Amino acid sequence: MKRVGIVGLLHESNTFVDGRTKLADFSADLLAEGEAIRAKMANAPHEIGGFFEGLDATGIEAVPIFAARALPYGTIEAESFYTLRRQMIEGIREAGVLDGILAAPHGATVAEDALDADGTWLAEVRELIGNEIPFIATIDPHANLSPKMVEVTDALIAYSTNPHLDQRETGRRAAELMAQTLAGEICPTQRAAFPSLAINIQSQNTSEEPMRGLYASAKRIADREGVVSHSIVLGFPYADVPEMGSSVLVVTDADAELAQSLADQMAGEMDRRKSSFEPEFLSIKDAVRNANIASAYPIVLLDMGDNVGGGSPADSTENAREWIEHGEGRGFVVLCAPGAVQLAEKSGVDAEILTVVGDPQNPIKGTFRVQSLHDGVFHEEKPRHGGFLEFDQGRTAVLETADGRLTIMATTRRMAPFSLSQLTSFGINPSTFQMIIAKGVIAPMAAYEPIAKGGFLHVDSAGVTRANMRKLDYQHRRRPLFPFE
Repeated sequence: MKRVGIVGLLHESNTFVDGRTKLADFSADLLAEGEAIRAKMANAPHEIGGFFEGLDATGIEAVPIFAARALPYGTIEAESFYTLRRQMIEGIREAGVLDGILAAPHGATVAEDALDADGTWLAEVRELIGNEIPFIATIDPHANLSPKMVEVTDALIAYSTNPHLDQRETGRRAAELMAQTLAGEICPTQRAAFPSLAINIQSQNTSEEPMRGLYASAKRIADREGVVSHSIVLGFPYADVPEMGSSVLVVTDADAELAQSLADQMAGEMDRRKSSFEPEFLSIKDAVRNANIASAYPIVLLDMGDNVGGGSPADSTENAREWIEHGEGRGFVVLCAPGAVQLAEKSGVDAEILTVVGDPQNPIKGTFRVQSLHDGVFHEEKPRHGGFLEFDQGRTAVLETADGRLTIMATTRRMAPFSLSQLTSFGINPSTFQMIIAKGVIAPMAAYEPIAKGGFLHVDSAGVTRANMRKLDYQHRRRPLFPFE
């Protein structure tokens, strides 16, 4: 029986965040070796779950070696990045004879000592295993693809949906490609193209225009004999690295010329459509005005400047404060506020507490009634953005302003709004609010679509994940690059 190793190191690193991501952040999310990976991930709607499923279906032994993931945040500190790589490399050495490696990098990972962190660790794995065994990987479409990543792997396959609902399917496809390669049926050969553009994150919903048309056009270009896989890589604008921007990948069966030709054609199509990728930016004032005159509720305000799935601190009060001052009806927001949680727990349910909640520079101040207290652990049953089913936002307090117009779920740990269970598990009924603030861009839409009777409003709020890229201070990005030049 053939043996294929499974490794993963996933982090979306926001270089505009002052803080650093450390080993403890991985330990708090996912840091596992050996069979513990199978126990945690085999049934998950994640690409690593797809690796297990695909290998099992083709009669190949899956050898779980190393898996690590941390919630998006700042650049990974150098020492932690070294420790993670060392664990992975040692695990591969100790795994015995392997016939191939399936890997799950994110593609937008940045370390203090490696701007192209994914290219760095993928290259180290390739150096260890040599060039004779296949090395196939999946990437998030929010990757900032580097030439090194392409060079050291035999094939890279990006998820094709945003919100990311096809992660497990993508992992399964990678495993099937591995099986075909080991059987000698195909020889994966990949090439990439790098158009001079960065697609705005607000425009990256693959089920809507302009992405829907772009993906359909790419399929028409690449859907031909000899093509094994093709991927549009949307890019991650919050990593200030030379690779920042959008790209294209094509994998063929032993035809490098065809792969490059099709990648270039797809890149040309992206370039022709580039003006459609620039959205109109909605201010928070206009968003609240629109919410006040809406005919259906709740409306979900997407707080793009405090996008937790993009690495933000999850404590911005800008949108909530505007709702308190000018909104009509009841509003809801989740804020990372450990101090408020601690005071609420000390005071107890139904107590009234005088405290500040949210951004220390611009907090919401006042008297709040402690509505309920929780452990912060919740479960999601359906495939959702991020590919995980179990969540832990730490000790949690649900607080209500004295006038009852704003309900705040205060958490001890940052948590991205990837699951509606974040509300319903703790007694929150979304339908009772006129406005719900979700701190994300596209990712929350899969979770909130069933209850967003009034639709979604993307808000160009300030912050380290703001949608208007022109307002971010880049030092390392490539030039020229649309929409900047």
